[in-house]
Amino acid sequence: MEFKYPIKTRAVWWERDQVCWIDTRRLPFEEVIVCTSDPGRMAKAIIDMEVRGAPAIGVAAALAVAAYARSIEDRSLSEFVEHVNKAIDMLWRTRPTAHNLFWALKRIRNKLDKAKRTASSSAEAAKALVDEALKIMREDIEANIRLGEYGARLIEDGDVILIHCNAGALATAAFGTVGGILRVAWYQGKRIKVITTETRPVLQGARLNTWEYTREGIPVTLITDNAAAYIIRKGLVNKVLVGADRITREGYVVNKIGTYGIALAAKRHNIPFYVAAPTSTIDLESSIDDVVIEERDPEEVRRVLGKYLITMPDIPVINYAFDVTDPDLVTAIITEKGIVYPPYQENLRKIIGS
Repeated sequence: MEFKYPIKTRAVWWERDQVCWIDTRRLPFEEVIVCTSDPGRMAKAIIDMEVRGAPAIGVAAALAVAAYARSIEDRSLSEFVEHVNKAIDMLWRTRPTAHNLFWALKRIRNKLDKAKRTASSSAEAAKALVDEALKIMREDIEANIRLGEYGARLIEDGDVILIHCNAGALATAAFGTVGGILRVAWYQGKRIKVITTETRPVLQGARLNTWEYTREGIPVTLITDNAAAYIIRKGLVNKVLVGADRITREGYVVNKIGTYGIALAAKRHNIPFYVAAPTSTIDLESSIDDVVIEERDPEEVRRVLGKYLITMPDIPVINYAFDVTDPDLVTAIITEKGIVYPPYQENLRKIIGS
């Protein structure tokens, strides 16, 4: 696949009829690649956050179903359809918050339903699923590039940009949402600097953002999560740029836990707070009351990187993976179809339909 900009990092891809991914849990210390045609293995990878980031999860799930379909294409069509539907159901249940997962799996299921009626064999049906999954992957990369070009219009030479969690190439098929904007601005010659939070408890900022942007040559500085508001107060950044796992029809932004607090500080100090997300993250069917906020294993908090116990082993823990940022705190939402400004309830519908 050829693209307008260099693709230096891929989170998930298709290779020899399998879905492959880089195990983000091992970065930045090891670069471990895993490949499979087993949807159960991919379900585990999504739950355990080997693959993470809303767009990456959606692409990975679609490719996993396609790889599994290819592996059982010698079965009867009825048996093939039954087993692929079970694989879709399994992946559907992996993580409840990110909208891209359900968006991608709906597309694959719709293609399966059509193939059930029209395909002459399981092999023909499998090919249709592979084609659709590869289309989803390519669309994700192309959307990130277009999003990056729109977002780069908001970035000025000399900007210092605060980011939270990883919304770079490792959170998508490749290129990134926040990462796409930073890359395009950098390729345009804008001398930007990035400040990233560590992003407890899984440390996506400390591990992944530093790894990605160092590879690009973009200056990146690491701070603790609880320093973010003071960094804003001190005037050490002049823009905030975050991703999203789901954006509701009203414009509520569901993103990595800690985003809401950063948005409040940015509003208080008149710092633009931008959200970067493809339209596949926008869920016009749901209001904020419909969104399930994932709660994860307490051990993620009790231990650092699953190894080093930092508290008493039985201490109670609340471990929300995401929080909710209100529409009035968001300066603009950057998509591959353009930049959306308030009122979001009206303008998100317009951008989806454009």
